[in-house]
Amino acid sequence: MSSALVWFRRDLRDFDHAALYHALKRFPRVFCVFVFDTEILDALPRRADRRVEFIHASVVELDAALRARGGGLIVRHGPARDVIPALAASLGATAVLANGDYEPAAIARDEDVAERLRVQGVGFERFKDQVIFEKSEVLTKSATPFSVFTPYKRAWLAALTDFHLKAYPVEKYAANLAPLPAGESIPSLAEMGFEPTNLLEVGITPGMAGGRKLIDDFVRRIDRYKARRDFPASKGVSYLSVHLRFGTVSIRELARLAHARGGEGADTWLSELIWRDFYFQILWHNPHVVGASFRPEYDRVRWDDAPELFAAWCEARTGYPIVDAAMRQIAHSGYMHNRLRMVVASFLTKDLGIDWRLGEKYFADELNDFDLSANNGGWQWAASTGCDAQPYFRIFNPVNQSEKFDPDGSFIRRYLPELAKVPDKFIHAPWTMPPIDQKLAGCEIGKDYPAPIVDHAKARERTLARFGVVKSAEPPAD
Repeated sequence: MSSALVWFRRDLRDFDHAALYHALKRFPRVFCVFVFDTEILDALPRRADRRVEFIHASVVELDAALRARGGGLIVRHGPARDVIPALAASLGATAVLANGDYEPAAIARDEDVAERLRVQGVGFERFKDQVIFEKSEVLTKSATPFSVFTPYKRAWLAALTDFHLKAYPVEKYAANLAPLPAGESIPSLAEMGFEPTNLLEVGITPGMAGGRKLIDDFVRRIDRYKARRDFPASKGVSYLSVHLRFGTVSIRELARLAHARGGEGADTWLSELIWRDFYFQILWHNPHVVGASFRPEYDRVRWDDAPELFAAWCEARTGYPIVDAAMRQIAHSGYMHNRLRMVVASFLTKDLGIDWRLGEKYFADELNDFDLSANNGGWQWAASTGCDAQPYFRIFNPVNQSEKFDPDGSFIRRYLPELAKVPDKFIHAPWTMPPIDQKLAGCEIGKDYPAPIVDHAKARERTLARFGVVKSAEPPAD
């Protein structure tokens, strides 16, 4: 009896799953596997990693769900490029099916696996699953990739049909799941060399159940999404990014929900999902963005070598409350509100003059929802080196951003308790407090909370000069 092996990666669910559906429909016996790939895990900077714990808990849940359908999840810990061909051989699988990945390292790994399987006489097929449109499915009228979001969005919406949002009916063919081979078990975090984190303490529930809970909650708030999404102290966003990253939710379900709902809030959220597709296709067509500017001429920009300033940014010691509160949020929870990601990225690159690649790497190490395409796209947007980027002469003023998006300082006080008693009129720029107010607030600047490490106005002038190497004309005033 022919059998297939479905390789789960960033798609940890047993429903609306492209590769699983195609395998079940075509093969009478379908095995499922997840590999804790040591080539990825060994490179992580710490052994207590929320993402590994999230994946592990999601894998345990997925195994239980597949067992309830009559199958189960084979789980391995080792190099995926070795594990998959060996497992396919031991199971007698005639094909391995997986959902596609668009990151250069993953593409290279998959090509290696495909070749090893080919030598064994085993096929390897990949399917679109984590996006609505991939690769070259949405192109300009001249059949070239888009590099500007707004026309891409128009073309994306014009190409969209109900078919693109349709779920894959896995349950219809679930009887073809093969029972687990005898003796299978899931290695513990400790057995893989990892430690528990504060994942549950910061309110993150892994797995399909966690994703479903967030969807149900967000549906009740989605109409207010546009109005509230930029305010970090407000419960305005979906908080689904980590679930999208690891595929414990279906992108088709989310896009279908937003598209059918309509209205200002749902349409704005759908735009965010389209941005996600946009950055995936940017990475696919322009793999050079990993480590280099999307626009090559911007590689001529010379960033400052300032390790002490970078350390202050990482450690929330910049003296700008909105920046420091955001950096404490990511350190505590592995999450940062999207508006604040733009603020702190602008601050690092435009106020401190530090290479965006250092910030990108820091986020890659810290974010629960780290996704190479979106992280790279976001950092290059802020640094003005990317596609459809913020113009280099548009430089966020951190105080103005703070006043606009955290007007009463609620978010700042949540993460900077040393500023708890600072009056509202000083909370965004506490260094402007007179000494008597500092004493009354129990917050002496330079002692209890740092003075600003950079003057924004002077930093702005340095940034304009820095970008002069790629722009000959004097930039317009901000």
